[in-house]
Amino acid sequence: MKLNFSTLILPMILIILGCKQENTPETDNDSTTTSENVERAPRKPLSEDFKKYWYAGDAEITSYKLEQARYGEIRDGSAVLIYVTEPFLPVKQVKADGNNPDNISVLKLNATKNFLTGIYPYSIMGSTFYPVYDNQHAIKASLSVQEWCGHVYSQINNRDTFEYTSHSYFENEADQELSLEKSTLENEIWTKIRINPKDLPVGDISLIPSLESLRMGHQEIKAYRAQATLSSANGLSTYTLTYPDLERTLTIHFTSDHPYSIESWTEKTKSRGGQNSNTLITSASKIKTLKTAYWDQKSNKDSILRDSLGL
Repeated sequence: MKLNFSTLILPMILIILGCKQENTPETDNDSTTTSENVERAPRKPLSEDFKKYWYAGDAEITSYKLEQARYGEIRDGSAVLIYVTEPFLPVKQVKADGNNPDNISVLKLNATKNFLTGIYPYSIMGSTFYPVYDNQHAIKASLSVQEWCGHVYSQINNRDTFEYTSHSYFENEADQELSLEKSTLENEIWTKIRINPKDLPVGDISLIPSLESLRMGHQEIKAYRAQATLSSANGLSTYTLTYPDLERTLTIHFTSDHPYSIESWTEKTKSRGGQNSNTLITSASKIKTLKTAYWDQKSNKDSILRDSLGL
């Protein structure tokens, strides 16, 4: 069989690219407009600590012991937060394959949860793509949930408005496409903390709850009123969001100094399923953090790294 150049070379290029991180922020012409006339917000300066930590050519992986409230009971499980910087195309809103003057440098968070509900498992993953310059809303946020009843997916794209799409196996949710007014996203709070927690919104605010919480609670996606507070003591900072209408409180504990590591969090919610209908608390506490280029560690011998993460 005759093979041409593209047949041999293209798959090799894709394999090499994989999840590989771009190690430096985009070039100085970020302040220009793209070919699609996408306006760029003024960039805030990046600290030397930030650049040294986040552009070192690897990702930060942190594992957590998870106690997840679901169907009126607490379920044991695990959670992992994977932070990494990467180049992002603002028009296509996908990771860039190479250097491009239109690239925006983002801090990406992939947040995963795994737990059992009786006989069947839950697997949850949320992704947030937030500009490192902390000068605009997240460019994109997405969520996928898999369990034995079926799987669901939702996504917000930051364009002229927030463009929301969703797919579900539930009849009353099914396929949705909505346009939302722009507001602070709870999903982007987790990346804002890692960049500059002093800029976190506080007081009486309006924000869109996390895609996960809305999906798990089967609640309408829109901005809700919330009370936000930020406090610090003994080297640890605490950020709390309380949603009166949702009977939900999220509390995130992180180190007060760079790199503002997420140490633990709790989520207090009203149970809306199962045999009980009471208030339960989901909690996650840190097990271990690794700074490593995980995309290069796909051999069987690399699985020992999961042991070091307590997974």
